[in-house]
Amino acid sequence: MKKNILIAALLTAVMTSSASLATERISIGTGGTGGLFYVIGAGIAETVNKHVDDTTARAEVTGASVENNHRVAAGQMTIGFSSSSTLFEAKNGQGPFERTGALDVASVAYLYPAVLQVATVKGKGINSFDDLKGKRVSVGPPGSNAAVITQRLLEEYGVFKQITPRFLSYTEGVKALVSGQVDATVVLAGAPTSSLIDLNSQVDMKLLSADKEKLQSMVEKYPFYQVAQLQPGVYSDIAEPVTVINDPAILFTSSKVDKNQIYSITNAIFSNLDELVQVHPQAKNIQLETAPTTPIDLHPGAKQYFDESKTN
Repeated sequence: MKKNILIAALLTAVMTSSASLATERISIGTGGTGGLFYVIGAGIAETVNKHVDDTTARAEVTGASVENNHRVAAGQMTIGFSSSSTLFEAKNGQGPFERTGALDVASVAYLYPAVLQVATVKGKGINSFDDLKGKRVSVGPPGSNAAVITQRLLEEYGVFKQITPRFLSYTEGVKALVSGQVDATVVLAGAPTSSLIDLNSQVDMKLLSADKEKLQSMVEKYPFYQVAQLQPGVYSDIAEPVTVINDPAILFTSSKVDKNQIYSITNAIFSNLDELVQVHPQAKNIQLETAPTTPIDLHPGAKQYFDESKTN
């Protein structure tokens, strides 16, 4: 009798262990807990858990784009979030990846836009980027993606060397603009974004609209960027369309990750977008139509899903 009980217990343990081994664990590299990468990443993890069998997904707090590219390429995480520019540079061994060389990364999907919004206050006489000559401009935190894109944009206009840059956080930049310490400030984020909503509530805010030819020139030099347009009413003070440069958020993986696994994850996300919209308003910008528009090649699993979606 005791022998039978022991055998049964061993069989149960083996079955439990096998079931545990059968559960696929998916780690998703995001960013800080206060950022949109983490919020959307947690939503994607929940969607995968609900709709992909025998899979457990978890959003991980990270240092965002650069760290995510390194860790996904090293096999430490399954998928990750990245800005389009950082993912392109990782794939091509450029920028912060010059020392390590090109990384093994592949796109899963374009998620949502992160656009450079250049704000000023009505009455300062700043109506275009040319008017920034001789002005004090908060270009974002030192070493930030915002500061890099701002420099590249203002170089297109030939005014970067003629501004006085201030390297401030978005919140600090808004405060400095309200107090008159700077004449313009930038924010790189999805629109509307909280810092500019706050600015809009305090002053008569104006967003500078870029010339499409200038932006197309930027895209030719830096193919990971895109031209985008903000619609009237995105902030209450904005009555006309605003043309901006976009460095979108991209979901990516490594080419070594199983094709079927990436197909299942992609399918789960894009078959349940209504669930993601409940997580954050920016998730409404995650669309099947724009998803394949990525700065580097799609992973075969993601490509298969998007190809099949076109024929359905």
